[in-house]
Amino acid sequence: MTASLELVLDCADAERLAQFWTAALGYRRLGSAGSYVALVPLEGDPPKLILQQVAEPKTAKNRMHLDMLAPDIEAEAQRLVELGAERLRVEPVVEHGTRWIVMADPEGNEFCVCQG
Repeated sequence: MTASLELVLDCADAERLAQFWTAALGYRRLGSAGSYVALVPLEGDPPKLILQQVAEPKTAKNRMHLDMLAPDIEAEAQRLVELGAERLRVEPVVEHGTRWIVMADPEGNEFCVCQG
């Protein structure tokens, strides 16, 4: 048997972040149970994203983050800002022949929009 992957993101308001991440990723809401909201892709089989509502506030940089791949990182970053994200750096990071923009979701969870 091969293991599969789902990502779990702790948050203060799972309903609010579900609205952001479904629009940002092109996912749909699968359902919710207690403090969890499950999001899945409209098509295909990328990882499920579980939003887990927790009482503790975010206090430091994420130890793990999501990378979103986009052909035009500036256009994608602008689209995400319009959905409620924040751009954390003015200039893209350029490293190892690629570029990315460091962003935060509406609760401050870091993610990157990467050239891809």
